[in-house]
Amino acid sequence: MPAETRGSVRQRKGKATTKADGLPPLNARVTELNSSDDEAEEKLQEEPKPKPTPKARAESEDEYSPWLDIARVLTFLLVASAGLSYLISGGDSFTWGLKHPPKYLRRTWWEEQFKSPLSIPIEELAQYDGTDPEKPIYLAINGTIYDVTANRRTYGPGGSYHVFAGADAARGFVTGCFADDRTADLRGIEEMHLPRDDPEIDAQYTAAQLAELREKELGDARQKVHDQLAHWVRFFEKNPKYPRVGFVKREKGWLEKEPRRKLCDQAEKGRPKRKAPGQE
Repeated sequence: MPAETRGSVRQRKGKATTKADGLPPLNARVTELNSSDDEAEEKLQEEPKPKPTPKARAESEDEYSPWLDIARVLTFLLVASAGLSYLISGGDSFTWGLKHPPKYLRRTWWEEQFKSPLSIPIEELAQYDGTDPEKPIYLAINGTIYDVTANRRTYGPGGSYHVFAGADAARGFVTGCFADDRTADLRGIEEMHLPRDDPEIDAQYTAAQLAELREKELGDARQKVHDQLAHWVRFFEKNPKYPRVGFVKREKGWLEKEPRRKLCDQAEKGRPKRKAPGQE
């Protein structure tokens, strides 16, 4: 092989060992990559981390709240006060002798919270009318039984409302006929608020007008009965002296077996008069 040819071959061979396709040698490229990674890591460490949002902090850690400690202290003081009052009074009071303590400070209220409600048949309810001093005085209204022993003077024998004891006299609470309406049957009771028919007044209306008027009168009467009964239900429900003890137990379909009652005399006499057109 000629010398010129051998030299050119050697030059191309040396060029391949030092540089390929315009890139630096392999060792140099590895060193450059390693140095680039180190610089990126240092740059990442130097960059400040973003602050977590309040939601992220709440989810990642349990933040301290003083309200739990406050609740514990108040509960301890309440229990300690009740216990000290009980000891000093010899077991007579948890509330330092308050005449009308809040219901949550009354022993009977707490007993009711952990006691299953009673289910008393209406016949058995009559035994709790106050005639037996060893038994509490119960009355019911609209199916719910309340203990009214705290007001024995009113609901016990000789009391002004003794007629309501030992019974569910929801009808009597509305009509005011205590002796006659000692029952929970409310059928027809709305008549006490319905105007009586008056031929002279009714003749001033057309047949369509009178029918429309009577429909409105019936709706108003039923609403008045509802409001009157609801008043007494709320009275016993919210009175801390009269705890709820249970419900009246009745046989299915009891109301259909009862004879339909007439409106008592007092309620009948109190019915309003229908007004002439233009006077409503």
